[in-house]
Amino acid sequence: MAQLLIEGGTRLVGRVPISGSKNAVLPILAACLLTDEECRIKNVPRIEDVYTMTKLLMTMGVDVRWLDPHQLQVNAAGLAHSDVLTTMASRMRASFLLMGPLLARRGEARVAKPGGDDIGMRRVEQHVTGLRKMGASVDLENGEYVARAERLDAATIVLDMPTVTGTENLMMAAATAEGITTIHNAAREPHVVDLALFLGKMGARITGIGTDILQIEGVRELSGASHRVIADNIEGGTYAIAIAATGGEAVIEDLETGDLRVLILKLREAGVEIEDQVHSMWVHRNGPLQAVDVTTWPHPGFPTDLQAPFVSLMTQAQGGPCYVSEAVFENRFQHVPELRRLGADVYVEGRSAIVTGPTPLHGATVTVPDIRSGAALVVAALCAEGTTALDNIYHLDRGYQDIVGKLEGLGAHITRVAGEAETRPDLSRVVGD
Repeated sequence: MAQLLIEGGTRLVGRVPISGSKNAVLPILAACLLTDEECRIKNVPRIEDVYTMTKLLMTMGVDVRWLDPHQLQVNAAGLAHSDVLTTMASRMRASFLLMGPLLARRGEARVAKPGGDDIGMRRVEQHVTGLRKMGASVDLENGEYVARAERLDAATIVLDMPTVTGTENLMMAAATAEGITTIHNAAREPHVVDLALFLGKMGARITGIGTDILQIEGVRELSGASHRVIADNIEGGTYAIAIAATGGEAVIEDLETGDLRVLILKLREAGVEIEDQVHSMWVHRNGPLQAVDVTTWPHPGFPTDLQAPFVSLMTQAQGGPCYVSEAVFENRFQHVPELRRLGADVYVEGRSAIVTGPTPLHGATVTVPDIRSGAALVVAALCAEGTTALDNIYHLDRGYQDIVGKLEGLGAHITRVAGEAETRPDLSRVVGD
């Protein structure tokens, strides 16, 4: 089994570029099913979840090929069927995003119950309820959701919480539905906005983009489009936290800082210097960290995807204990037992991690339970004395492009040790020329 070996104690210094957004590119690839014309997607991150999504598309007859290292050409003219391969869909929750486009394009869809990280009840009832309001029948059969509709009609949909994937799925389904669909309490995350902008380039009529009320006027058909995926604000935030945790100084490049306003606020409260340069930011910590409380919240609140690495940061802060609370998912503290293996003084009470620092961390062998917990363990390992071995690093491959190379570029002592049976994912193999 592959491992990451990280020797801690080195300040991160230099510059680090941010890749395209994982959370944006996956729904955008799903949206390519809505047209039989060619789409070109730029700034695509080379990560495992992209590999899985492209493989899923190919199993349905979609032509996918790389035009350059970060540009995909997708043509769904040959879309052959509406069944999403269960064995692959179970690896990634974003596979459920194929439900809306398939239903809109072919009038039917069969998608496995969502897989991916086990971080709590990421419900799909809101997807199902919304699609039913639009005239679809949706049933659960042998662990798969089966949806059918002769046509989709506009509806007024009120979400009981601003679900990201629910908003995305319903927005894609509504793009070619009859009439004007209104989604109330819609998610406003940057990747939801990016999907809406891509759909607009395809000819969709969407108003209220970036607000909690979206109106989608259905059109008869959508065309192909070219689109550049936004920068990954979660990757950028993770590196900002890592730089701060190690007392480093670095510039994070190719980033929309406006997508990280609350993180920047909390880092400054913790004693970290941030120079906001709009498309990049300078992060520097010269003095001690101060403990600050954080509660995750849907955008524009503190991102749930940065909660885990922020817990690692707080293990190095004085003036605690502090409370890092999780209001989005109820099972998102799987990093805590692993952090305790490294010597962290942290425990979970209800939906809060209570952290007391500063704590000298020490190297140990830990297991990565999910993508963002993996980021937390990397941050902690960078602070620890000695060498930390991270197992089950597939999760990191799912969400962080070239994490070893980027951290090495900042001066970290990090090595990837391949397992006996491991072959690193060569994403070029998913396409032909």
